[in-house]
Amino acid sequence: HDPRRIDYLARHFRAVAAARHAGVNVAGYYVWSLLDNFEWADGETQRFGLIYTDFATADKTRIPKDSYYWYRDLIAQVRQQ
Repeated sequence: HDPRRIDYLARHFRAVAAARHAGVNVAGYYVWSLLDNFEWADGETQRFGLIYTDFATADKTRIPKDSYYWYRDLIAQVRQQ
């Protein structure tokens, strides 16, 4: 569960929407990053991704976080507009 990431993303999307409303040409927005990954400075301790990577498993099992589903639903909602 990652409610802080969802809040962070929601605040940024509101800022992007406000910028677009003000006339800024926004071509897109990218979330950093899709998967938890290895960071050179911090190893496997940082969890930036929308998908949790279980580094302890042999296959590095991946589990979508709440923010993954939130972002998916946001994209679907925007496409319908």
